[in-house]
Amino acid sequence: MRFLQLAFIVALTSGSAAILIYITGVTNLYWPHQLSDEDFDALQSLHSDFQKCVSSNGLGLQAVSGRDLCDVTLKFPSHTNSKWMDPKSGEPEGLSFKFNLCEAVATWEQVRNGTTILTKEFIDALPNGWEDYAWQRINKGIHLNCCENKTLCMEKLSLVLPETPPYFPRQFGRCAVVGNSGDLLKTRFGKEIDGYDIVVRENGAPIQNYTDYVGRKSTFRLLNRGSAKALDKVAELYDAGKEVFIIKTTIHDIMAKMIREIPIRNPVYLMLGASFGSAAKGTGLKALEFALSICDTVDMYGFTVDPGYKEWTRYFSESRQGHTPLQGRAYYQMMECLGLIKIHSPMRADPNRIVKWVPDHSTIAAARIASEKVLRRVGAGSADPVGACSIVKKQVKGKPIRISGLRMAAVEHQKYVEGSTMYPLEHNPGHGLLCTVPPR
Repeated sequence: MRFLQLAFIVALTSGSAAILIYITGVTNLYWPHQLSDEDFDALQSLHSDFQKCVSSNGLGLQAVSGRDLCDVTLKFPSHTNSKWMDPKSGEPEGLSFKFNLCEAVATWEQVRNGTTILTKEFIDALPNGWEDYAWQRINKGIHLNCCENKTLCMEKLSLVLPETPPYFPRQFGRCAVVGNSGDLLKTRFGKEIDGYDIVVRENGAPIQNYTDYVGRKSTFRLLNRGSAKALDKVAELYDAGKEVFIIKTTIHDIMAKMIREIPIRNPVYLMLGASFGSAAKGTGLKALEFALSICDTVDMYGFTVDPGYKEWTRYFSESRQGHTPLQGRAYYQMMECLGLIKIHSPMRADPNRIVKWVPDHSTIAAARIASEKVLRRVGAGSADPVGACSIVKKQVKGKPIRISGLRMAAVEHQKYVEGSTMYPLEHNPGHGLLCTVPPR
């Protein structure tokens, strides 16, 4: 009998301990002990301003709190008509989408401080970078299933692989990213778009015959796999050699042949992108990511964002089924209410429109520190910008740092990071960076 009583007490004690461990573990998972009162206040301020911003600017969207200050659900009005149908289930797209504000703030801050262009410097700095990574960016063939033959791999990648990044954070001032949505035909944004310092466009979107709606200027063009295979046709869309092509996929044999033999006179680079979790997908998000890595401010045109626009179309072609438009619109609204972009659309056509309740820079900066702690990011909360670097390598000796001629904002950023270059480590669980630092 005493044995049974003892066993019961041990079991009860073990069960209580297990529950305590579980509760403690869950608490630590979401709110680590190292969060200070200032961290909680920063996240509270961010969450509060964000909800007010979405309510004031979201054209019917509402931001609803989740289980903690990081989680938020963006909900469309119940009368919203979703035109996208899931090809597997046949069900229409839902009207609510969950996002993580902490993940967004922390990841986009890294984007703003780093480079999105793949370079030789990056691959060289990776452990086994040529054998384990470089071949993934080349069409695989009998000799390219890995890059043991570095010479062969370099021959393939050399066409699109600069030694070091060709662009710097904050290098440009006001930038516009122009999507391909048919809603561009509802408002004549052409002259307004041409007034930006640089303009980023997507894939093979034409300019001729649409200049009143989309403008004439085109500085960069973000290309997906299909457009990269028609690089020669894309190059004909604008004055030959002027646009810079940023390819968000691998380099193809077809593309390499065009660059060598036509030749393509435009600069061509591969994009090295960050991971955004449950983000909007597609070329549009990558175009915004690229712009945010090189510009002070980014404005967005030609994305399907208004509730009154129900068809998923291109401005230059018939209706098509594309990415989930409501999820994308919700994510872009989140970006606007984090101060990353400003949306322009038929229902937001006033160029002087004020985005109300956007958290100020100090709130975003404090929330970024708190978010890194919550997410247990590499170097969480560090005042040292290189603190987030999982891999740190010395830059090539004698590498020229082109400070002269840069905008003051870019010069100040170079001073802030002490001349280091930051690259995202794709699919890194701690969202660490690979950083190259100047030789001392």
